[in-house]
Amino acid sequence: MKPKFRLSLAVPVVLLTSVMAAQPLLAKSDLDQVAVSVGRLLEEGHYTHQPLNDEVSKKFLRTYLEILDFSHLFFTQQDVDALTAKYGTSIDDDVLLGNLKPAFEIYDLYQKRVDERVAKVKELLNQPIDVKPDATVELSRQKAPWPKDTAEADSMWQTRIANELLQEKLSEHPIEPGPQLVARRYDRLMRNVHEEDQPEQVKLFLSALAQTYDPHSEYLSKADLKNFSINMGLSLVGIGAMLRSEDGYAKIESLVVGGPAQKQGGIKVGDRITAVAQGAAEFADVRDMRLDQVVEMIRGKKGTKVRLLVIPADATDPSKRKTIEIVRDEIKLKDQEARADIILKKDHNGQPVKLGWITLPSFYADMDKRQKSTTKDVLALLKRLKKENVAGLVVDLRRNGGGSLEEAIALTGLFLKSGPVVQTKGSNGNIVVSSDPDPGIAYSGPLVVLTSRQSASASEIFAAALQDYGRALVVGDKNTFGKGTVQTILEIGRFASLLGSRSQEDGALKLTIQKFYRVAGGSTQLHGVAADIVLPSLTDLPEYGEGALKNFLPYDEVPKAKYTKWSDSPQIYMDELKRRSEGRLKENPEFRFVMEDMERMRRKIDENRISLNEETRRAEMNEDKLRKEERLKDRLARQDQDTRVYRLTLDTVDKPNLQLIMYPGKIAAADKKMSPEAASDSDSDDFDGSDNGNKEPSLDPTRDEALNILGDLVDLTQGPKTASAATAPAHPE
Repeated sequence: MKPKFRLSLAVPVVLLTSVMAAQPLLAKSDLDQVAVSVGRLLEEGHYTHQPLNDEVSKKFLRTYLEILDFSHLFFTQQDVDALTAKYGTSIDDDVLLGNLKPAFEIYDLYQKRVDERVAKVKELLNQPIDVKPDATVELSRQKAPWPKDTAEADSMWQTRIANELLQEKLSEHPIEPGPQLVARRYDRLMRNVHEEDQPEQVKLFLSALAQTYDPHSEYLSKADLKNFSINMGLSLVGIGAMLRSEDGYAKIESLVVGGPAQKQGGIKVGDRITAVAQGAAEFADVRDMRLDQVVEMIRGKKGTKVRLLVIPADATDPSKRKTIEIVRDEIKLKDQEARADIILKKDHNGQPVKLGWITLPSFYADMDKRQKSTTKDVLALLKRLKKENVAGLVVDLRRNGGGSLEEAIALTGLFLKSGPVVQTKGSNGNIVVSSDPDPGIAYSGPLVVLTSRQSASASEIFAAALQDYGRALVVGDKNTFGKGTVQTILEIGRFASLLGSRSQEDGALKLTIQKFYRVAGGSTQLHGVAADIVLPSLTDLPEYGEGALKNFLPYDEVPKAKYTKWSDSPQIYMDELKRRSEGRLKENPEFRFVMEDMERMRRKIDENRISLNEETRRAEMNEDKLRKEERLKDRLARQDQDTRVYRLTLDTVDKPNLQLIMYPGKIAAADKKMSPEAASDSDSDDFDGSDNGNKEPSLDPTRDEALNILGDLVDLTQGPKTASAATAPAHPE
């Protein structure tokens, strides 16, 4: 090991302050000095306190190469070996010395390889491409090795271009002739690569360095900081979707709850956008377009329409496309608020039962400067639900990606008498136990927490605490997301100014500084929260979650906190609850559809290959269309559900009359409006229970089964008798 260049930087995690060692430095450009500051902040401030050494250097180089060449398409293994020999154990020193020459030299080689490849692609497009009848192509090359040399790369690209041409030929929404479209796409890619100036190259380089430490640490440029502020303020007019770039596509990473995309339905997390159209205009292909340019095309004036052509997240063939029309609107904070439903249904004995349902989109605090609070709002809803004598309650966190830690702790306290809620450990190893701030309890009845792979961070703290106490049953996907880390934003200018730079354009570092632990001692990091009762869903795959990210921090444990278990834990009825639920799942056609689709997706993901034979692909697409038509017929033939649902919002929580949003026959009536043609554009996942504000809920087997499980729990715990539940909570408006 060689000696390392060091200057000391201390970043106390709790105070979030810094002290630079007073040592003289050579004058450097702003970009050079930003690199020095980012390197030292990571060494001294990151949770791991990992020094920039040879081990990190090799990972850093690999991460930078993969940020540039995500799918291992342009570099060859010969290139990678040469770059590793030159920079593998020195690139860390270069950062700490403020030497950005490696960043620019590696980018220049990438640019050269893209230029060479685009020229060869155009040659391919000018001649027939010969492929064998049984030829296949990899669906994803993210985990594939780089081609060993140019000859292997040429062979790989021949099948890749053949597939792109076949995809456009099979598409039901052609934009222009395949060869023209593909040529234009690679021209755009080449142009984008050339448009990245030095500051943008440095941003990629430093982001790679931060992500070498963990996937949630990130370097943010000045423009990134501005967008971060806009997203936090939720003030932007648009569709309410967070996008990220992956393999040349703009991919839906998350949907803003209450935003137009989530409320209007159709688009889902994991969908990949291939084209964008303004209103009724023609589609414009956006494959391999810079993400900021795609975002700019999607944003627009309130009330205007944008159409997206997407490859569905669960499509087994990337030729499959569907069109989604969204009316742009302002993202309203009210749509982010907690809300409740009062549900009148029959239990397994045919007796009426009244149940409560709280949908919690996020753990928010101090929204719109009116001292908004998740805990305060849920408490108001709980009081009304108790007044209506609900026999049990579901808290729905399926789309809750987190938010305020303080609110997660306080909300947990509404369901517990007292005690610790979460443990936090900083980089110094000190453990802080955060407890329920209120000794009172707002609701003590039967409780189910509904989760999914999209439930993350603060959601996992809430679910984990109630599970550890034995206070609630956790139902849903096998595990939640598994994000058990805490980040802070450190503006680089605060640190660089101490070293001679006065620039205010230096951006910031989003830095992981702590980890969360359950009161039982295990971390929520990586493992997430395991469901007590698992319900099949198309998002319940390891590809959705912390473990699918690169350089994730490991799972570990701390000592168990002192806490007292809930005296009447629902977990004592676990065997019977599972038995009843499993029986219903076997009989439920919707869950059978989901399990069939999961098996099909799992097989495709594992195979990671698709045929280049046109007849084979068309046969698979026709089979897919027929399957969806058969499912629609099956749905229409079923008897209507005998369920009434009344919506309760914070605006109506004190009003005598509540809105009836669902009643017997309503779902079936809505389904009958669908034609087989419309159904063939949808997957079974389209009936996923996306709760569209005040609109009528769509078919949601997970919701229905969660209510069935809650009904069983009420029955087994001999909760309040429900003879009066046949009476509606209020007259519908």
